[in-house]
Amino acid sequence: MTDIVFSGLKSAPLTVALAHGAGAPMDSPYMDAFAEGLAARGLRCARFEFPYMAQRRDDGKKRPPNPARVLLATWRAVIDEIGRDNLVIGGKSMGGRMASMVAADLESEGTPVRGVVCLGYPFHPPGKPDKLRTEHLETLKTKTLICQGTRDPFGTEAEVPEYPLSKAIRLMWLADGDHGFKPRKASGRTEQQNWDAALDAIQAFCAKL
Repeated sequence: MTDIVFSGLKSAPLTVALAHGAGAPMDSPYMDAFAEGLAARGLRCARFEFPYMAQRRDDGKKRPPNPARVLLATWRAVIDEIGRDNLVIGGKSMGGRMASMVAADLESEGTPVRGVVCLGYPFHPPGKPDKLRTEHLETLKTKTLICQGTRDPFGTEAEVPEYPLSKAIRLMWLADGDHGFKPRKASGRTEQQNWDAALDAIQAFCAKL
């Protein structure tokens, strides 16, 4: 079982479990900012690493992500460890996508989680808008928040509204943000402003679950 790191009070009304993206660990500046930001907003955050990333931490060697079945099994183990009561699952890019897939599976099994939060959902590979990763999102019933940069190459503000997504999914757009929500200097916004906007949206989303 992978180690789970918590931020925030155990007595918080909800725990938000966040998985990292494909290329950075659970304690990247991005993941740290979101864990600390959620804790500051009265939520508890749980973080963990998929096996390939945990192995990289041990020996320093970069590896590609584990097969989807391993990623999904790791998510299930984390959910079992934390408990489904008052649990929201999600994460950065790949981590959020896997969380949404697990949420869909748990729905079909009659043991849903409270909600899903995706930070930069990889709707399609960059430059390949025909290779959509949205099939399970079309019928998802679990309330879901997707925070997305307006110019994210994995799904832009011009593209995503055309997808047949479930009505349970709410999209929150970060102005001029890339895949990590970073805007261009010319936009007049800062990365921190977009991170804070996303965190405020997550807080508001969780308050209504």
